[in-house]
Amino acid sequence: MIQLHEQLAMLASNWRSNHFPCDSFPAIAEILEWAENPDGSGFVLRPPQLLALRIYWYLRLIEGTPHVRDLYERLFPNKAELLSALGIPSGAFEEVGYDFETLWKSLGSSDDFVREFKLQSLRETLSLEYPSYILALAMGAGKTALVGAIIASEFAMAMEYPDGHFIQNALVFAPGTTIIQSLRELVEIPYERVLPQRLHRAFAASIKIIFTRDGEKSIPVIRGSLFNVVVTNTEKIRIHKEAIRKSDIGAKLLLQREDSARAEIANARLQAIASLPHLGIFSDEAHHTYGQTLDKELKKVRKTVDYLSEHSPNLIVVVNTTGTPYYKKQLLRDVVVWYGLAQGIRDNILKEVDGNIQVFSFDDAQTPQLLDHVIEHFFAQYGDVQLLDGAPARLAIYFPQTDDLREYRSRIESKLAMLGLPASLVLENHSKASKQSIDAFNRLNDPAAPHRVILLVNKGTEGWNCPSLFACVLARKLRTSNNFVLQAASRCLRQVPGNRQKASIYLSTSNYAALDRQLQETYGETIDDFNGARTTSRRSIIRLRKLNLPPLVVRQLVRTVRRKEAASATLRLALPEPTASASFEKRVFRMAEQHATENVLAQVGETETLQSLEEYTDPRAAATELSCNYRVDFWAVLDNLSELYPTGKIPIRHLKELAAQIEEQTAIYEVREETVEIALALVKPEGFTREPRVDGTEVYTAEISYPVDRENLLLPWDKIRNEAGDFGFHYDPYDFDSNPEKSFFEQLLREIRTDPSNVQDVYFTGALTDPHKTDFYVEYLGEDEQWHRYTPDFVVRRKDGKCMIVEIKSAKLRAATEQDLENYAQGNAVVTIEGRKAVKVKEWETLNPDSLKYEILYAENIVGHDQLQTVRAFVGDSAHDE
Repeated sequence: MIQLHEQLAMLASNWRSNHFPCDSFPAIAEILEWAENPDGSGFVLRPPQLLALRIYWYLRLIEGTPHVRDLYERLFPNKAELLSALGIPSGAFEEVGYDFETLWKSLGSSDDFVREFKLQSLRETLSLEYPSYILALAMGAGKTALVGAIIASEFAMAMEYPDGHFIQNALVFAPGTTIIQSLRELVEIPYERVLPQRLHRAFAASIKIIFTRDGEKSIPVIRGSLFNVVVTNTEKIRIHKEAIRKSDIGAKLLLQREDSARAEIANARLQAIASLPHLGIFSDEAHHTYGQTLDKELKKVRKTVDYLSEHSPNLIVVVNTTGTPYYKKQLLRDVVVWYGLAQGIRDNILKEVDGNIQVFSFDDAQTPQLLDHVIEHFFAQYGDVQLLDGAPARLAIYFPQTDDLREYRSRIESKLAMLGLPASLVLENHSKASKQSIDAFNRLNDPAAPHRVILLVNKGTEGWNCPSLFACVLARKLRTSNNFVLQAASRCLRQVPGNRQKASIYLSTSNYAALDRQLQETYGETIDDFNGARTTSRRSIIRLRKLNLPPLVVRQLVRTVRRKEAASATLRLALPEPTASASFEKRVFRMAEQHATENVLAQVGETETLQSLEEYTDPRAAATELSCNYRVDFWAVLDNLSELYPTGKIPIRHLKELAAQIEEQTAIYEVREETVEIALALVKPEGFTREPRVDGTEVYTAEISYPVDRENLLLPWDKIRNEAGDFGFHYDPYDFDSNPEKSFFEQLLREIRTDPSNVQDVYFTGALTDPHKTDFYVEYLGEDEQWHRYTPDFVVRRKDGKCMIVEIKSAKLRAATEQDLENYAQGNAVVTIEGRKAVKVKEWETLNPDSLKYEILYAENIVGHDQLQTVRAFVGDSAHDE
């Protein structure tokens, strides 16, 4: 049976195929299409984030933000399918006499009925008074960035459509201090890669992100203000007296009972949030709302959200994110997006563990031998593995009790000594750990952190993001569950850009069974699904090798649009021609039998014409509106209106003609063209991530993503350095788009090595297109009538300063592109997108005949040796142009 999230995924996919049509709010298409493919390179929302963002906006705009029950009834009109989708057993439907109204009533009021058929979570889902959805994404899929993208798009839509029903304030909360630390990513998200430039400017100028601090009696926001994002702990705001510390209560404890004082502090915080209009609530790690402690934990958090729903001026929607969408093997019924662990591995968001889950059958007395094996295996496999920033691979070992950790620490240190490694590699973290150890644990993401073997008790699971963690050990059976085995085992799965190493999980037989059970309960997957998933895409890091490249100096044609001088003449408005005031007709009918016609209604009496009441505005209000709309001087407009309407009353119906007069007198523009010389930076280090390394040097990096089957198109400098010398590779590795590009570059290097005397350098530029990272691009008009950037593939620079731009295109595009170039030469329209790109580069050559050449090579599999004739002549002769 199809699930709700599957149905929504299909509907949202169809919506996307039609370019997100939405007549009332068309800007949503602009946002969603930009988020999928922002101009240039850099941060891009991942596939699961884009899927969730599409489904979210489909629910908001196409379905109208429905309650979950309404959504099910709408999408599953067949009653049998509806029952199956909701997970209601046939016995439950039989119990209520096969009547849906009785079913809904029993779900809401009969505890015995709900308990008998295990419908507790469904009752909670269907009983909510506000729209609430769960977005279930596996660990590492980027739930925090998704929340940021939703808030950014909501705020942008609210600014674009002030009268729309959009979120203008957001509350983001999560359980515990570890998880809230991860929410600080909300500040670091490059929102310009989520929102188009015109929408991002207003958003960036308006958003205020507020993190609550311990000891604050209220939330530091201006009541009733807009575009706030309040980030806080669940404990600080929920209606639950144990959440407030005694230090927060202060003198109130002397004046009233302690529980009353605690309630007052909680209410002060809640009231501040409730004052914010058009509120959206985002609950991170929402499985704490359900999970195995549904009965206790649910009511604590839900009571808080219910309070905000009741007291907020307008609660728009509640969004819950989680990585564990199942409750006791049943998918939670308000899950509208689902993305599991196995899918995360296939998309290279998580490390592969295929063949690397090791299971050991032993008793507790054999634990020392197991730890010996694990330590030796880990350092054999990961001893030399490190991240690009130099951080070494680390191992986490989970123990059920602190006594277990202390018992086996000396054994672990002894095994390290046998391997020639120092005991200082070991670090422990638990409730009794020293402050020094806890600080060291919090610094594990520092590449210089020396610890590699981390011993843990009830720490380092949910919310712990340690990119250098490559292996986890659950050596002894854990005496507590509630997904702890799953959380601990999966900590090492978070993928690292450029990584090729699989993760490793070491388990006892009992913990293997627990992991398999918890995988099924929380993801609906087995260990076989998890273990057999293979990566289909990879991420890597490119690093700048050459930072001080000389710019490419070219002449460009710059067009500017400016108002003509005549447009600045004195504004003169005339009184609109008199027109009849608006009127409407009134007719009266009676019921009567008509013999000549089939009509039943017959008019009584004559048609009466009624005059509508004239509406007026004053000159100052009219001048304000007209001057703002047409960017003209307010006082000039006001003087004209005051002269035309001495009584101070302007009929509103006159404004349209007055506006037309202003437009006619001011909309006089001219296009000026001038040729200017511009220095284009081939690479801009400031657009890359600056990362200090362990040895004190600094590197500039950026992340790229590519399908596994295109890994052969990556060409690292080390692989070809002896053949290439120091030519090319201004960043490393080069990430070609096609085999013809790669073959051209390799052949070009061989040509240069034969006679390098005339060549200064050669650059592959086709993959580096982000305007923050390079100035080397042209702009062309796309089929959507929007301007887009395009960067040619290669630049060959001679020592005399002359350059050749080379593009590699598919042979299938040759006829259409050459026809468009001919059309351009003859002054005719250019038809194809590839033709428009080529024409814009051709304009560069035309404006720079003495310093720039442009060549297009067409190929299918490789660029042939004979196709390099023009390029060979260019690099071989600096005296004259071929």
